[in-house]
Amino acid sequence: MRFPISLDTPVTFPGPPPARADVIVIGGGVIGVCTALYLARAGHEVLLLEKGRIAGEQSSRNWGWIRQQGRDPDELPIMVEAIGLWKSLAAQTNIDIGLRQEGISYLASDAQQLARFEAWLTHAHAHNVDTKVVSPAETRKMFPNLAGDYAGAMITSSDMRAEPWVAVPAIAGIAVRESVQIVENCAVRSLDLEAGRVVGVVTEAGRIAASSVVLAGGAWSSLFLRNHGVSIPQLSVRENVAATEPLADICAGATAGRDVALRRRLDGGYTLAPPDLTELYVGPDAFRALPKFLPRLRHSPFGQMIYPAAPPGFPDAWGTARSWEPDQETPFERMRVLDPTPNRRRIEKLRRDFEEMFPALGPVRLKAAWAGMIDTMPDIVPIVDQCASLPGLVIGTGMSGHGFGIGPAMGKILAALVTGDAVGHDLGRFRLSRFTDGSAMRLGPSL
Repeated sequence: MRFPISLDTPVTFPGPPPARADVIVIGGGVIGVCTALYLARAGHEVLLLEKGRIAGEQSSRNWGWIRQQGRDPDELPIMVEAIGLWKSLAAQTNIDIGLRQEGISYLASDAQQLARFEAWLTHAHAHNVDTKVVSPAETRKMFPNLAGDYAGAMITSSDMRAEPWVAVPAIAGIAVRESVQIVENCAVRSLDLEAGRVVGVVTEAGRIAASSVVLAGGAWSSLFLRNHGVSIPQLSVRENVAATEPLADICAGATAGRDVALRRRLDGGYTLAPPDLTELYVGPDAFRALPKFLPRLRHSPFGQMIYPAAPPGFPDAWGTARSWEPDQETPFERMRVLDPTPNRRRIEKLRRDFEEMFPALGPVRLKAAWAGMIDTMPDIVPIVDQCASLPGLVIGTGMSGHGFGIGPAMGKILAALVTGDAVGHDLGRFRLSRFTDGSAMRLGPSL
């Protein structure tokens, strides 16, 4: 089975782009699509430009979890809002996006991990989230076929799941019906600036005027900004995912144990992923960002595998151009869809670990395996801010693997940053200047 969205996927929104718009959104992932939708609802003419395909990269390749559980405390109130927005958006399309409110659980391997879960309950209770911690006996009752001993579990029954490669294009469909113009296969090469202020963008199809631009470029955001002299310590890490053939129902929602995170799928199978292991390709940005990432590396020195170089064309590959002129072909045109090859050894281990976790299932067969590149930040929370050095630019990037679930609420916030409306949340933790104003790096619980 091929991954559902690829460069071979027919273009749904061919354009051509208009000569101008009120706001241009760069990037057709969940953040960009939701931002465009809420900008249109605020009465703006919105153009969304995507270099490849809507949801072609990490927005379709993630686990499909919509979770409040274990969120960074500063993200949690935004995620609580996102739960309601997801329900509303699902009701606005005639496509079944797989949205199910069947809970998420984390299995505690030992008393120390269980204590971390219990400590997080303070944040849940502060926002009226229904998270609870249960005993080993209750855990066994929930998962009667689970092998091994666990110290208990943390459960949030109000958390949800959805099929990401269905959900994000469905939201794009809502946006188009509400007057957003989307153009795929149209890379933005640079911002168009006059006297240091954004007046539009330069694309491979020419200049387009706009008074505001939102950058929601995912793994490509750092590269785009560097060409304009803005440096952010964002890196991209590979995560491997697999889908099983249909299996017996062992978990209606989603759960994560020692070696496997799993989610029930609409097709009766499970999406599997290793819960705590990402893969970093070392490149120029990795060296530049290393001082900012040191606290995270000290906190979790074995949380990632390191490779000496990325494949050609990747955002932080050694040969990827770091600067270009607006009339030159860019890395964004050379890599329309970032489609990393999965780590086959890691996928096979994941399959074996899942069999060992639930031996009653018998042999597990995989129908597909894929990988995605997660845009991650040193403190595992995003940048959601106006860019002071480039007036007219709003940045929403570095979602650190949390973007799918929180996407609708982050899109609504980014739209408010453009319009000047109240965002309804404290965004101090997500400011761009935290990396340059001397602030100490603060890691969230990252559960």
